[in-house]
Amino acid sequence: MNNLKLKLSALAILLLSVSLWVLASRSNEDDLRRDLLMKVVSFAVNSGHYDPGDINDNFSEKAWELYIDRIDYAKRFLLQEDVDKLAKFKHDIDDAVNEVNFDFFDLSIEILDKRTNETEGYFKEILAKPFDFEKEEFYEFDPDKREFAKSKKELKERWRLSLKYETMNRIFDMTEDQEKAAEKSDTVTIKTFAEIEKDAREKILKRYDDWYHRIRKLNEDDRLSTYVNAIVNVFDPHTEYFPPRDKENFDIRFSGQLEGIGAQLTQKNAYVEVSRVIPGSPSWKQGELEVGDFILKVAQDGEDPVDIVDMRLNDAVQLIRGKKGTKVILSIKKLDGTLKDISIIRDVVVLEETYAKSAIIKDDNNGMNYGYIKLPSFYVDFSKINGKNCFDDVKAELEKLKAENIEGLIFDLRDNGGGSLEDVVKIAGLFIEEGPVVQSMGRKGASRIYRDEDPQVQYDGPMVVMVNGISASASEIFAAAMQDYNRAIIIGGNSTFGKGTVQNFTELDRMVPKKPRDMQDLGSLKMTIQKFYRINGGSTQLKGVTPDIIFPDYYNYMDFGEKDMDNPLPWTEIKSLTWNPWNAGYDEDYIIDISQKRIQSDTLLQLVEENGKRLKDIRENTSFTLVYDDYELLMKQREEEGKRFDRIGKDSLNISIDLLATDKASMVSDTSKKARSEAWLSGLTKDVYLLGSVNVLKDIESYEAKNAIKEEE
Repeated sequence: MNNLKLKLSALAILLLSVSLWVLASRSNEDDLRRDLLMKVVSFAVNSGHYDPGDINDNFSEKAWELYIDRIDYAKRFLLQEDVDKLAKFKHDIDDAVNEVNFDFFDLSIEILDKRTNETEGYFKEILAKPFDFEKEEFYEFDPDKREFAKSKKELKERWRLSLKYETMNRIFDMTEDQEKAAEKSDTVTIKTFAEIEKDAREKILKRYDDWYHRIRKLNEDDRLSTYVNAIVNVFDPHTEYFPPRDKENFDIRFSGQLEGIGAQLTQKNAYVEVSRVIPGSPSWKQGELEVGDFILKVAQDGEDPVDIVDMRLNDAVQLIRGKKGTKVILSIKKLDGTLKDISIIRDVVVLEETYAKSAIIKDDNNGMNYGYIKLPSFYVDFSKINGKNCFDDVKAELEKLKAENIEGLIFDLRDNGGGSLEDVVKIAGLFIEEGPVVQSMGRKGASRIYRDEDPQVQYDGPMVVMVNGISASASEIFAAAMQDYNRAIIIGGNSTFGKGTVQNFTELDRMVPKKPRDMQDLGSLKMTIQKFYRINGGSTQLKGVTPDIIFPDYYNYMDFGEKDMDNPLPWTEIKSLTWNPWNAGYDEDYIIDISQKRIQSDTLLQLVEENGKRLKDIRENTSFTLVYDDYELLMKQREEEGKRFDRIGKDSLNISIDLLATDKASMVSDTSKKARSEAWLSGLTKDVYLLGSVNVLKDIESYEAKNAIKEEE
């Protein structure tokens, strides 16, 4: 449902708002605004969501569980008796929404404020004296494996164990820093364990002082958005309410915000997690920041680091952003639990690096040239007439590659999170004759088929499409279409992301034409309105696209993707369409079989597989010893084990790759662009998955050559 349709329904909202003004004499402005907000959000979802479902007791229970989890995800504030008291509302949230009743919300804030004040005394008392790191104790890091404390005494003990774990972690970090500094200089003052322990407690104390200060500054919008989102996230994880100040930070990408480091972050419980590194950005060029990393501290050049654990994402972003040319030091916790400081020089992200680009891969043995196109996203500039778009760019790169007489093409969609539906359909049309590319289903079964209407095929040679666990939405549409047409061989991990839905934004104020001028804006609602389906009728939702050739990948062992989000829409299927499959000219099963055998014998790929399993085991072992010597031994062992895998992504492989002649000519006088291109090519020569794709094209070439000889005989 689009904004126009919502506007046509404004009369219903107008009648609603008139009824609310009657209450103005006995309600303050904040109460009136939240009443109106709840009504407008409820109306918008019920009128426009792809599948609003039944708002019943089952719905209420899901919303209740989400809300309780989000106001105390670590189970460090609420007691079991508090949860029991709030559980009386477990099946009443549906009625509360319809009746605009905030009794549950108000009670939860009252209880949470009370417990917050109590626990503030806990950490100050506990951190006032040294910990005994010889006493055999354990701390369970994963909140999902803990129950709510049954008494204040038990809660205080949980805080003690938590603070002891954090202090131990900090001691290990500080000790390593001291050892590294001592190796570089003999003038470093060596502190004793007791001195480091004291410094660590003081730093943890400051962090919690800062955290509680931020908690006290939470306003009505902060708290209300948590409640509203617990309700709308029951519909699906991509339907989300944004308070006015949060809308501008939607889908934060530092590279898209003037100057910064070029990483997309999300809030994961207490931590700020890296969810994407933007191609071409300072982080991408530096090379050490990875998806799944937790950012623990942020330091400006020459200043003390600031803890961002438990910090709001928006506040953390402000610390990480900065002027071009300035340095920021991020303290990172890697997937294997090791700690690392990463220095990044902020810069304006070079837009060209986020656009489609190509290269030539040369096979010195057979003299063949293979084309490579990298597409970071399905971008389009709607702000300008004839603005830059990925279809025109991919088509242009394809024509340049054809002029180089390529014998095969690699189309790289790894880390591509999606984008323009119109452009992905047109790009698919470059490789197939006319026919359907994808279909969609909207509210109440309204369906649409998106077709390539152009019978011309711009490129008809062998093709490999590269994907990974981050490839989502439009990337999945393209990969699925190429797979269903038998047009290309898809390679990647176990599956793509699995996002088969589309959302739109609605400015809620536009739905209430009579809202008082002095009332604060209501904010925005992002809402799921459609589901995508392959031409064979299956959805990409949850399942994503399963590659034809599966490579070892870290994402294969991570809880990552649509299926791991709260309340994702289910996988469904609709009627299959009719289309004409591509005559590939080779036996796909044969190509897949020899490639899988090669993967099994590739020592580097098996190292990736082994490391993926290692990291999975580390993530699942969430109980930590609080004996410092034992903990230090564990961390040192992990660091030593990790060295075995250092060569992944660092060894140059048997890939001969170069820029196209036309691109080289264009950068003769642009030394900066030339340097970026050389760095890009250097990274590709170390890409084991790219080598695997080249080998697939070689297999196809070999198969076709053998068949040609047989036909001649």
